[in-house]
Amino acid sequence: MEQVTLSNGVKIPILGFGVFQIPEADTEQAVLNAIDTGYRHIDTAQSYFNEEAVGRALKQSPVPREDLFITSKVWIEHYGYEAAKTSILESLRKLQLDYIDLMLLHQPFSDYYGAYRALTELYKEGKIRAIGVSNFAPDRLADLAAFSEIPPMANQIEVNPFNQQIAAQETNTHWHVQVEAWAPFAEGRNGLFTHPVLSEIGKSHGKSVGQVVLRWLVQRGIVALAKSVRKERMAENINIFDFSLSEEEMRTIASLDQKESTFFDHRDPKTVEYFLQLLETRKQK
Repeated sequence: MEQVTLSNGVKIPILGFGVFQIPEADTEQAVLNAIDTGYRHIDTAQSYFNEEAVGRALKQSPVPREDLFITSKVWIEHYGYEAAKTSILESLRKLQLDYIDLMLLHQPFSDYYGAYRALTELYKEGKIRAIGVSNFAPDRLADLAAFSEIPPMANQIEVNPFNQQIAAQETNTHWHVQVEAWAPFAEGRNGLFTHPVLSEIGKSHGKSVGQVVLRWLVQRGIVALAKSVRKERMAENINIFDFSLSEEEMRTIASLDQKESTFFDHRDPKTVEYFLQLLETRKQK
């Protein structure tokens, strides 16, 4: 597994296994299957409601803790310094870990400055090996990086062939922030898995469209997070290190960029209203 190095020297596997939308009842076995397949980077979040299942899988895994890279994220409900700190300690308990490798702020709303101070403090205490954010657009990312004691080390954002985030990656790189891609397959939207351009490139390499997309991200130096509950698909997704896309193929994929979110724009005021409603719904859980 290839790795990239964060600004503080911590190494992170460039391909990770995400557990978003995997039911809690299925998460434990999915994580065990992923680790058995070869994944060493597991990505969860407080708002996925499956940290405990991830923790049970980690306890059962024969792979030494130091060989695994575990990410979680602070949910908006727990923003502000005190609430964020308490929630992170609770995530440690649920995951049954002494430390979390990477802790992110999940959304760029509410009191994320207070929450980031909690990340910084726990980072200094050694309970978190690296800190960062998720869904931060270039302006908010630059602001937080410029005015924080310890700048973010990673930013997990939507990156896929239809929303390639070229300018965002340039801003993150400028501030020494590693880009991670959620929804690399755009959840199958825009006919991604049968797209003629991606299918043709895959055919020329004897690879699937999914493998082409993950390889494209890796060659851009972006950490990719793939999800599946099927072990054969897990194996397919991780099998991307035996081929390379040519410069021409990379340019061809670049031509697919629609330069807008496949889901929603975090800079749109209506998105704030959406997350207010989501926050209330998830509080009930």
